[in-house]
Amino acid sequence: MDLIFGLHAIIEAIEAGKSIDKLMLKKDLSGELARQLINLARQREIPVQRVPVEKLNRLTRKNHQGAVAMLAAVTYYKVEQVLPAVSDEGMNPFFVILDGVTDVRNFGAIARTCDCAGVSAIVIPEKGSVTVNGDAVKTSAGALNYLPVCREKNLQEAIKFLRESGCRIIGTSDKNSVNYTQVDYTGPVALVLGSEGKGMSHEVMRLCDAFVAIPEFGNINSLNVSVAGGIMMYEVVRQRLEDGQGVN
Repeated sequence: MDLIFGLHAIIEAIEAGKSIDKLMLKKDLSGELARQLINLARQREIPVQRVPVEKLNRLTRKNHQGAVAMLAAVTYYKVEQVLPAVSDEGMNPFFVILDGVTDVRNFGAIARTCDCAGVSAIVIPEKGSVTVNGDAVKTSAGALNYLPVCREKNLQEAIKFLRESGCRIIGTSDKNSVNYTQVDYTGPVALVLGSEGKGMSHEVMRLCDAFVAIPEFGNINSLNVSVAGGIMMYEVVRQRLEDGQGVN
């Protein structure tokens, strides 16, 4: 994990445009420089976590001054940045939204398939989601070096933006769903994959335009999220190729 520690060093890194995954501050940290750092983090929408000093000491033995930043392995984007660029390039928008996926190996595998399937970007929430670190990049076989990752402070607002921009939001659920092959994916679309344990949140489910399910015939009835995502993504690819479209 790449770390930056010390108040001045972190401020300089943020101002230089470094992509920060998370900022951890000692619980009782105060002072003018600390306030400057916190305000800067808020402006750049960097998650800030207050932690005991013991946690910071475990991360580094050097003089951290009560502040440690974790560098992101990728540059984060916003949906509002990516969607116009996709449209300007004449591509058919195709997003994959991960609602609470926390396992780095699942995330890396999903990213790898996304890149192969021509997905425009992966969308993740700022909180309750995987940390996009070096392990994620490695598991993705390098796909995350090319695939945009949109990290959103408010996932629901990002989904609303996609809907209002013409994307159909398709969720995966066992309830009130149809076979995943019976939905039209030839237009702008965003697939929503829920967390490994709980599935999609109720807030996200309310924003979906349709729900689909993948038939399961075994005893455990539990596809891995990365496998389910791969099946769904390649149904989008199949339909678009049959419709005469190229893959983005």
